[in-house]
Amino acid sequence: MIRLQRRGRTNDPSFRVILVESKRGPKSGNYLELRGSYEPRTDRIALEGERIKHWISKGAQVSDTVHNLLISQKVIEGKKKNVLPRKSP
Repeated sequence: MIRLQRRGRTNDPSFRVILVESKRGPKSGNYLELRGSYEPRTDRIALEGERIKHWISKGAQVSDTVHNLLISQKVIEGKKKNVLPRKSP
């Protein structure tokens, strides 16, 4: 699974884009590969697109937020996914 791992101080988040087994949590530290970074406060996104495409072709699932980042960086084609929770009636 390709997902985000939160790094940084309180109220100053930064994220790593990591490849991890789906059974493991992102905080375990036992990820297979580090494939990029994302800093939302400065909108700095650094992704290794070719390597991410390689893992997607091998069958790696992508989290919704990483999917949206890949589309915004034009690494993959498609529509963005809504990651916000549904409003309850």
